[in-house]
Amino acid sequence: MNEKLLKLKRFNIIMGFFHLIQGTFMLIAAITIEKVASFKPIVQSNFLMFDETKMTLVQNQQNVFELPFGILVASFLLMSALAHFIISIPKFNKVYQEDLLRGMNKFRWFEYMISSSVMIILIATLFGVFDIGALILIFGINAVMNLAGYLMEELNQYTPNTKWSPFIVGSIAGILPWIVIVMFAFGNADPAEVPWFVYAIFGSYFVFFNLFPINMILQYKKVGKWKDYLYGERTYIVLSLVSKSLLAWLVFSGVMQP
Repeated sequence: MNEKLLKLKRFNIIMGFFHLIQGTFMLIAAITIEKVASFKPIVQSNFLMFDETKMTLVQNQQNVFELPFGILVASFLLMSALAHFIISIPKFNKVYQEDLLRGMNKFRWFEYMISSSVMIILIATLFGVFDIGALILIFGINAVMNLAGYLMEELNQYTPNTKWSPFIVGSIAGILPWIVIVMFAFGNADPAEVPWFVYAIFGSYFVFFNLFPINMILQYKKVGKWKDYLYGERTYIVLSLVSKSLLAWLVFSGVMQP
C-alpha cells in the first residue's frame, strides 16, 4: 500500500506539471494574442424599472462587466495544478494519504467545486447565457453538486452499506445547468450559426461530465479494478486532466478561427 501511495504522489506531481504547462500557455495567450484577449462575453443584468412614459414596468438591461474568457480558461488549469502540488507537500500529503485509506479525498472535491464551476459558466456563456443572476446560480448549483460528492465519501466511511442519497442529490444538482445550456443551445433561432467549436465543447465536456459519476458508481459497487479505491482516484485524476485540457484547447482553437 505504501508503494501505491508513493506512486500516486509522483503521479499527482506529474499531472500537476501537465496542468501547469497548459495553464501557463493559456494565460500567456490570453494576455498576448489579440484574438484570445479580445474574446470577452459581456455579462448583463436584467432588472425591472418603472417607465414613466408608458406608466408600466419595463426590463432594464445593463452591461455589468466583460468576462475575461481566456484568463478564466487558464485559471481552471492552474487551479488543478495548484491542487496537485498542494497534496504533494509532506504536511498535506499525509492528510491526503490518510483520507485515501478511508475511501475519500476532500482535496479533490474542494478543487472541483471551484474549477468545474468556472468551466460550466464558461460553457454557458458560449451558448448565450449572459445574465449575471443565471451565471451565479449555475456556478453555485455546480458547486453544490461537488459538495454532494464530498458528502458521499464522508458519509460512507461510517456506514456498512452504501448510502446513495448524496449521490442522488448531487446528480439532480449537476443536471440543472445542462438543462439551461441545452435550452440555449437548441433554442437558438439558427443553430447552424453557432460555431463548430461550441458544439464540440458541449459534446465532449458533457461526456466527461458523466464519466465522473460513473467512476464513483464503479468505486462503490467495487467493480473489477475499482475494488481498490486508489484505482478510482487515479481515474479521477486522468479524467480531470483530459476534460480540462480538451475544453481549454477546443476554446483556444475555436477562438483562433478566422
